[in-house]
Amino acid sequence: MARGSSPSGSYREWERAQRAAAREQEQAARRREQERKAREREAAQAQAAARDAEATNKTQQVHHRVEELESILRASLSRDPRVDLRTLRKGVTMAPLELGPLGVPIPPPRWEDFAPRQPGGFAKLLGLRERRYTADLAAAESGFAQAQAEHRQAEVGRQREVVERRQAHDRKLDHARREASKHNAHIDKMATGLQTGDRYAVSDYMELVLRNAPYPSGFPNERHAGYVPESSLLAIEWYLPSLDVIPADKTFRHVKSRKAVEATTRPIGEIRQLYQRVIAQIALRTLREIFAADPNMLITTIVFNGRVHAVDPVTGQRIKPHLITLRATREQFTPLVLSEPKFNPVECVRRHFFADVSPHPDELVPVEPVMPYSMADPRAVDPIDVLSEIDKRPNLLELKPKEFEAFIQNLFTKMGFDTQLFHASGDGGVDCVAYDPHPIRGGKFIIQAKLYNHTVQPTHVRDLYGTVQHEGARTGIMITTSGYGPDSYKFAAGKPLNLIDGTGLLALCHDHGIPARIVPGKGKKTKP
Repeated sequence: MARGSSPSGSYREWERAQRAAAREQEQAARRREQERKAREREAAQAQAAARDAEATNKTQQVHHRVEELESILRASLSRDPRVDLRTLRKGVTMAPLELGPLGVPIPPPRWEDFAPRQPGGFAKLLGLRERRYTADLAAAESGFAQAQAEHRQAEVGRQREVVERRQAHDRKLDHARREASKHNAHIDKMATGLQTGDRYAVSDYMELVLRNAPYPSGFPNERHAGYVPESSLLAIEWYLPSLDVIPADKTFRHVKSRKAVEATTRPIGEIRQLYQRVIAQIALRTLREIFAADPNMLITTIVFNGRVHAVDPVTGQRIKPHLITLRATREQFTPLVLSEPKFNPVECVRRHFFADVSPHPDELVPVEPVMPYSMADPRAVDPIDVLSEIDKRPNLLELKPKEFEAFIQNLFTKMGFDTQLFHASGDGGVDCVAYDPHPIRGGKFIIQAKLYNHTVQPTHVRDLYGTVQHEGARTGIMITTSGYGPDSYKFAAGKPLNLIDGTGLLALCHDHGIPARIVPGKGKKTKP
C-alpha cells in the first residue's frame, strides 16, 4: 500500500464522486424541467397568440361584413346601371365537326400483301412447286377478294357514320342558329319597345337592370318588374335577404381563463336596426338604378315592394311577408344627395317617401304594400288586347256610366265589401261608401271610379282626400280605366289614399273572376 493512502481515504473519494455525480444528475434534471416548463410556456404563449389572432381575425371579418352591408347604397353610386342590349345578342360559335380517324378513308387491301411467292428460276425450269404455287395463288386471290369485300363494307359503314355525324352536327347548328335568332329577335323587340314605351319591353328591360345589380353574398336574385304605361309607373317586387344576413355575433374575444375564443352576441335591437338600414338602402339603390337606366323618361313613379321568403314559426307554413313598401316619383327622388355621409336611409324612406318599414322584421311582422305587385305584373293579366275582336270580355271603355257604376259595385261586392252607391257623376265617376266588417282591418271606405281614357288630374285626387276627411272614412280608393301622373302619386304619399289604375283594376277583376278588358280607342272619350 502506498504511503499516505488508506482504505478510509479511498472510500471518502468514492463518496465525493458519488455526491458530485448525484449533484450533476439533479442539476441536469432541474435543467430538463426548466426546459420543459419553458417549452410549455412558449407553447401556451403561442396558443394564446393564435387565439388572440383568431379572435381579431373573426372580429375583423364581422366588421367587414357589417361595413359591406352598411355601404350597399354608397358603393353603388358610381356604377352605371344601364344594360347595353347589344352585348346580349347571341352568335353561333359551335366548334367545327371533328371526325378524327373516322374522317380518313380506310386504305384498301393491296394485292402485294396476298400474292404468293413465285417459284425460283431452277424450280421453274424443272416445273417444281408449280402445283403448289397454283394452289397458293388461288387461295391468295380468294383471300384478296374477301378482303376487298370486307373493305367495301367497312368503308360504306364509315361513310354512313360520317353522314350521320354530319347530319347530327348540322341539326345542332341549325338549332343553335334558331335559338340565337329567337333570342336576338327578343332583344331587338325589347330595344324597339323601349323607344315606344311598350309595357312588356320596359318590364323585361327593367328586370334585367334589377338582376344585373351586384349585391353581397347571401342576397337572393329574385326580382320582378311590371310597367304600367297608363301611369308611367314601374312596380317592383324585390325579394330581400333574410335576417340571417346580419351577423349574429358582434365581436370575438380570447377568454384566457377558459383558453377559448368566444363570441359576443349582437343585441336583437341592433340586428333589427341594421336590417332596416339594409332594406332601406336596397329600396333607395333600386330607385336610383331604375331612374338612371330610363333615359327616355318612361317612368315617373316607382312602387317598391320588398318581401322575404320565410317560414311562419307558428304554423310551419311558407310565407312571403312584405317588410318594406314605398312609392316614389322621379321629382321626389331627384333632390336626394345619396353620397352625403350624414344621409340616413331609414329616415329618408320613412319621412321623405312615407315608406312603411316593418318595425319587427325579426318577427316577420308584415306591412301592407302601397300597391300589390300583382296589379302590375305583366305575366298575370294583359291589360290591353288590341287585336281581340274574338275576345268576349267586356271592354270597360265601352260601358255607359251607369253600367260602369254597377260594374264597380259588383267588383267590390266580390271583394267582400258592403257597398252603397250615393253619388254618380256625368263623366262616369261613381262615389260610393264601402264597409269592411272585419273587426280589425275593417271600416269605412270612400270609393271613386273614373271611366277615363286619359290621365286622371291631381285635382280629383285632392277632392277624394277632402271627401275622406269629411266622411271620417278610413281610406279613400280611386279607380280609373286609365292612369295617374306623378303629381297625383306625390300628393297621395303618406295619406290614406289608394290609387288604382287601369292595369290594377284589371288585376283585381282577374283575381276575383270578373271578365274585363280595356281597349283604348273604342270607348267613349270622357273629359276630366
